[in-house]
Amino acid sequence: MTETLIKVDLNQPVTENENIHNRWHPDIPMAAWVKPGDDFILETYDWTAGAIKNNDDASDVRDIDLSTVHYLSGPIGVHGAEPGDLLVVDLLDIGARADSMWGFNGFFRATTAAAF
Repeated sequence: MTETLIKVDLNQPVTENENIHNRWHPDIPMAAWVKPGDDFILETYDWTAGAIKNNDDASDVRDIDLSTVHYLSGPIGVHGAEPGDLLVVDLLDIGARADSMWGFNGFFRATTAAAF
């Protein structure tokens, strides 16, 4: 069975999950390590970490706090990889969580989106 390396709990604040961050930075430690060729699962939050719920309306997307978005799972280290190496990653499956089979989108002015 394929191992889930990062799990998320939509009922838990994103800030309590040590495997989630909101930027790529060399000081962020690896959340997990894999060997080349490993298959694994990463669970992720949406970009708002669940701030927009299935019962919300368009104003919730319009009024989202853009200073606390861009949540990322990881990083994942690859044993044997060195800085500057080119890695190939195959996404074998991607989809919504079984307990959250809905979605949303929003369009933001560049000046608003650049605020975060």
